[in-house]
Amino acid sequence: MAQGRGSRDTLVASEGFLSTSRAAVSAVAGVPAESLARLFARFLRFGSLAWGGPVAQIAMLRETFVEDERWVSSEHFNRVLALYQVLPGPEAHEMCVYFGMLSRGRIGGILGGLGFMLPGFVLMFVLSWLYVRYGVDRTGALAVAFATVQAAVAALIVRAVYRIGSHALLDGWLWAVALVSFVAQVLGVSFAIILAAGGLTYLLARRAAPAIAIAFAIAGCAALAVWAYRTGIQLPIPAAPDAVSGETTRESSSLAQLFVSGLKAGLLTFGGAYTAIPILQHDAVMKSAWMSNAQFLDGLALSGLLPAPLIIFATFVGYIGGGPAGALLLTAGAFLPAFAMTLLAHEPLERLLHDPRAGTFLAGVMAAVVGLIAGTTVTLLIESMSGIWTALVFTLALSAFFYSKSKLVVPLVIVAAAALGGIASVV
Repeated sequence: MAQGRGSRDTLVASEGFLSTSRAAVSAVAGVPAESLARLFARFLRFGSLAWGGPVAQIAMLRETFVEDERWVSSEHFNRVLALYQVLPGPEAHEMCVYFGMLSRGRIGGILGGLGFMLPGFVLMFVLSWLYVRYGVDRTGALAVAFATVQAAVAALIVRAVYRIGSHALLDGWLWAVALVSFVAQVLGVSFAIILAAGGLTYLLARRAAPAIAIAFAIAGCAALAVWAYRTGIQLPIPAAPDAVSGETTRESSSLAQLFVSGLKAGLLTFGGAYTAIPILQHDAVMKSAWMSNAQFLDGLALSGLLPAPLIIFATFVGYIGGGPAGALLLTAGAFLPAFAMTLLAHEPLERLLHDPRAGTFLAGVMAAVVGLIAGTTVTLLIESMSGIWTALVFTLALSAFFYSKSKLVVPLVIVAAAALGGIASVV
């Protein structure tokens, strides 16, 4: 009898953890308590239609929850969006977790997040399996097609640097943080040091003592100079295996290493999933070399074809590093922080970010993020620019990304680049 009561107590505690008070939810808005199956199906549909990147994904959520079904007001939606735009993780995914939690508590949040990410994950998992199973013959028409696609992906990242930078670099100090971070990334300084130093420098400059911030920045530049002198000024593009064989990659990475790499990417993707690019590229290509820069660009290209947050390319990186288990673990690590911060700490984080000092520190981190992505872009550009033809594709793709308003511009450009590469190989 005592054992049965203990089991019931455990069940009640679990249900309490996985639910929120309906009265509390009603106080926020008239959010319906949908069945778990209906809720999961709703977000599964969102995930299947998640074309066009975060802007299009968030617009779809706004149309549903603000304009059509009126779960929350426009002001409420904007406040939640502002929070997730400064926190790490893909903001569209985090908002799906949040709205699922509003409807059915934490279990609803879990189902909302899983439903949104599942279509992209399954498609990327299948593409990764095909890529590894059949290999990539980098000769003839296929080689040219992949080269042109990589040039288009490089253009996509350049556009991301511009868009993120235009919103993040709002004064001279932020520009300085971004520039020093760019140099540090090119020289191979740890991204954790870059992000922390960027946030601290800007906090000192704006909230404490500009003179100390200047001294701190000078010391950082001196440290970079010493680093460059001791290591030699060269871009960090080490040789990495070209073959796509599960046997080779499993020898160069462990499952624990893959999970930790995903966790780092998930915890440090400030300003959107593009921040995961330098973090995962550092671990997968520069540090452990379980894949090449060319393969890394292939993964980014495949992610651009799918209805999913860009960070879904982590599934490809994990598959190359450790097969199916590696794909699952690296993906889990990358998405875990987005689930955890929303399910466990939404309200405390919202209160924290009302502190001006926290906002100032995160502004410095965002500037450092711009420098990180720009530094990684240099190495990927060098990898993708193999001649006049790829330079032309890069220019055309960049123009399309900047001037097209279509939410399908990314997959269309990638497909067009592959087609141009196939045509160029036979003419």
